[in-house]
Amino acid sequence: MKVVIGLLLMLLRVSHGVETYCDGRINGAQCYGALGGTVVLRLMDSTSEIHIYQWVKNKTVILSGRKNHILSNQIENRSSFTPSNGTFRINNLSRTDGGEYALQSFNSTGQQLDPLILQLNIQAPVSSVLLVSECLSQGEMRVSCSSEGGDSPQYSWTLDGHTLTDTQLLSGNKDSNNITLRQDVSGQLVCSVSNHVSSVSKEETISTCGFIFINCFYNGTHISQWVPEANNTMCIESTTAPTPTTEGKEPGITVSNKPSTNNTSTGQTLPPHIKAEHWYMMAGVLVVLVILLVVGVAIVCAHKKRQNNKPKEEDDEQELTYADVRIVQRQGRRVQQRAEAGVEYGEVKFSERPRQVAQPAGDDCVYAMVRKDR
Repeated sequence: MKVVIGLLLMLLRVSHGVETYCDGRINGAQCYGALGGTVVLRLMDSTSEIHIYQWVKNKTVILSGRKNHILSNQIENRSSFTPSNGTFRINNLSRTDGGEYALQSFNSTGQQLDPLILQLNIQAPVSSVLLVSECLSQGEMRVSCSSEGGDSPQYSWTLDGHTLTDTQLLSGNKDSNNITLRQDVSGQLVCSVSNHVSSVSKEETISTCGFIFINCFYNGTHISQWVPEANNTMCIESTTAPTPTTEGKEPGITVSNKPSTNNTSTGQTLPPHIKAEHWYMMAGVLVVLVILLVVGVAIVCAHKKRQNNKPKEEDDEQELTYADVRIVQRQGRRVQQRAEAGVEYGEVKFSERPRQVAQPAGDDCVYAMVRKDR
């Protein structure tokens, strides 16, 4: 009993000073007031143009007046009405204040105008939020968020200032009060609880539960799971150098805080299929390098061949000079046949001349003068 009384007193202290506002000039308006707090209702623009008005709940007239004069107020001890702007203020709200209200107005002939309906809802504000987290067997983290005293609470979660995503949640809904986070989620977690009259939040810094994700071959078995980092004995490479064998190589190991196959621990070998991919990649790079080398050599050879095919000019051109050749008949000797002509050879000289560029007109020739003497 004492606990219940204490809770009620705490709610009253929290509700004190909570003030809400609602525009009741719209027919069918949904208004909310905090339990123990204050609600401000705008019922009309002004009473100066209304001949007679009544604010009724369950056929009970709560407020009535004529133009700028207030005729009656059933809750005058905790409310006030301002005719100039049609504002009705109610303090120290209780559960019984909730319900449907109707504003009835009449013109000067006594004819009733269309009523305006207003629904007033009284809610207890959220007083405090309790955030509890626990690690599960596989490294997940279950987080519970609970509030005290709030009516119709709504929950929302943020991590480092951003709304939780489905990739960070293992189970649960980000709009529920119980969620389960994945093994690699950490940061500043905030749970917010709110309703129409209040909002309270609670934050907590969370870290991983000490689990790591391993993806390796151990004793011929492929292992891919989350394991406790502290007492992990699987997929750990021995500190001593392994003895080479013909049966195979050391198993590949991947140890990470996230389930990714791209992270490998230092000094650990890769699985056979990954090694094969690396060999293929190295072979491809080698083939490309050889092709580039062959192409380079071919380009160099072609360049040299073009240089060699250019017309070369002789370093030393020689000019041919013909000597005079004379034919004389020897005296004192006759023959029946055709006289044997003697040939006297002159000296043939080749003189060097400076190097000249060949002209397209053709070669110049110097001929000797040949004279024949009888």
